[in-house]
Amino acid sequence: MAIVVEAAVDSIASAEQAAAEGADRLEVCANLGVGGLTPSTALLRHCLTLGLPCLAMVRPRAGDFFYGPTEIVELHSTASEMCGAGAAGVVFGILLRDGTVDMHAVRGLIKVCGSKETVFHRAFDATPNAIQALNTLITSRVTRLLTSGQATSAVEGTALLTSLIRHAKGRIQIMAGGGVRAPNVVELVQNSGVTQVHARATEPGVVSAIKAALAG
Repeated sequence: MAIVVEAAVDSIASAEQAAAEGADRLEVCANLGVGGLTPSTALLRHCLTLGLPCLAMVRPRAGDFFYGPTEIVELHSTASEMCGAGAAGVVFGILLRDGTVDMHAVRGLIKVCGSKETVFHRAFDATPNAIQALNTLITSRVTRLLTSGQATSAVEGTALLTSLIRHAKGRIQIMAGGGVRAPNVVELVQNSGVTQVHARATEPGVVSAIKAALAG
């Protein structure tokens, strides 16, 4: 089975490099140094010219993933703007103060996005009950979950990734992210069963090396 390699990029140069190296999809962000923030529409539009599906990060600030009412309105508005600019969907994470998924805010964002893809990012890895959080995302009809299996790296989170895939039963896509690189990607895929991996691609060679490792 072909493994989808998604590249996280935060500049025109990194996006062009990832596309040239064979990335299957781009997560377009600003400032990956803080985990990724909302990109400019100009960056998103340039990435779209590369001919790959582009998901736009929707995150107004660094720090935690608890957002007040004003920030929720901003998140929804930004999601609408990114989808309107041509993004295939948006990447986001919204939690309540107790660390559980903010179901109301998530469903509001999904409604704004219409038929576009919605991806819940690694805010999931801070939730206190992974299966409960996964159930919330499934019932909210989120397209895809990006997670390290609530570990420092996806390889370390292999056991939970496997459990999440089994529990999901195809109702939501599970994508592994967190320290994914060429030396560990085959082990990750074989041991967890994931069919999609996510890697930060701000340096040349990351995507091509992962693709080569997977091609074996």
